Order: sequence, then C-alpha cells, then structure tokens
Amino acid sequence: MISTVLRTVILYLVVTVAIRLMGKRQIGDMQPNELVITLLISEIAAIPLQDTEQPMFIGVAAIFVLVFLEIVISILAMKSFCMRKLLNGKSIVVIKNGIIDQQAMRNVRMTVVDLIEQLRAQNVFNLADVAFAVLEVNGNLSVLLKKDAQPVTVKDVELNLPDDALPLPVISDGKIIYESLRALEISTQKLNKILKHKCTTPKQIFLMTLDRDGNHTIIKKGGASK
Repeated sequence: MISTVLRTVILYLVVTVAIRLMGKRQIGDMQPNELVITLLISEIAAIPLQDTEQPMFIGVAAIFVLVFLEIVISILAMKSFCMRKLLNGKSIVVIKNGIIDQQAMRNVRMTVVDLIEQLRAQNVFNLADVAFAVLEVNGNLSVLLKKDAQPVTVKDVELNLPDDALPLPVISDGKIIYESLRALEISTQKLNKILKHKCTTPKQIFLMTLDRDGNHTIIKKGGASK
C-alpha cells in the first residue's frame, strides 16, 4: 500500500514537471505532436502504477525522453517552415470574401453544421456577416467580419480616453503581494497610505486590486467590495 502511494506521488510530480517543461498550452490549443506526446506520457505513467514490479526508473526515463523529443521537435519547427507544416499542418481558409470554399471544407472534412457551430462560438450568428474565416491548425476558427458588421470601436468614434491601467491583486487573504506592487511600480508606503485612508489593515482584507493610477477595489474578510 505504501509503495503504491509513493509511486503515485512520484509519478504525479514527474508528469507535472514534464508537462510544465512542454509549455502552458491548454488541451484544445495543442499541436498534433504535442497532443501525441501528452497521450504517450499518460500511458507510460500508468504502467508503473498498474505493475508494481515494473521499475520506476524505466517509466521516469521514458517520460523525460519523450519531453526531450518534443522540445527538439518544437525547436526544429520554429527554425523550419517545412518541418512546422509537416508536423502541424497549415491553416485553411474556409470562407473567402464572403464565399464558402466548399472544396476546402471537404479537404478538412468539415460540414456546414460544424462551420455554423464554430461561428456561433465566435458570437457570429449570420453567415452573411463573415468576410473571411480561417480554420487554424488547432481546430479553432478565426473570423473576420465584413466592415458593415464589425462592432464600433473607440477609434471609430474618435473618443479620447485615458490610458489603459491593468488592475492587479496586491493583497490576497491578508497577505501583501509584493510582486504585483513591483509590476505596478507602486511602493509599500503608497499602499499603506491607501489602507490608512480606508481605515483598514492588510489582515482585514480578503482581496484588494490596484492599478497604476491608484484606482482600487477592496473586499474585506466577510464583507462586500468597496
């Protein structure tokens, strides 16, 4: 029993490190070679768990060989367009100038129903509004709407708005996140000044967000936002 628990913990850590080394892609964003490596890693990791007589070293070594192989292949794909095309394929234009390319859809075995569903996932409900649609190598659909169907932007109406200021969490569950303060280029003294003005302390705060301009939101423990 103890041996099984130890094997499980070790393999969990090994697989976590292996996936971390491969990058931060989600399953839906993986390229074909990355998905194959991930599936192989999961299969190899299961072998020592099912067969306790199987040496752990063999499974761990095989996992890291696969990770090394994936990293090498990724580097080659970055350096060579032909290699990238061979491994990952290429994007396919399925709607061009508002016209569905039926041959392209047949080539990727995509039905009209699939196309409509993917358009709806992009908040496009009228096929006539689409100028271009590109099926990416990861299966996602990129859509460019016709000019008369595109939403109005701030640039279109020529509004003068202040620069964007990204709020970051600076206090979480009573603890100051110094990394966020450094990213915002805000000193601890300025943070304490804001807290003093609000008559509160970090220990009383569940969550506090702050941006470069000093705009902030405070949620106290057991309370509402301010």
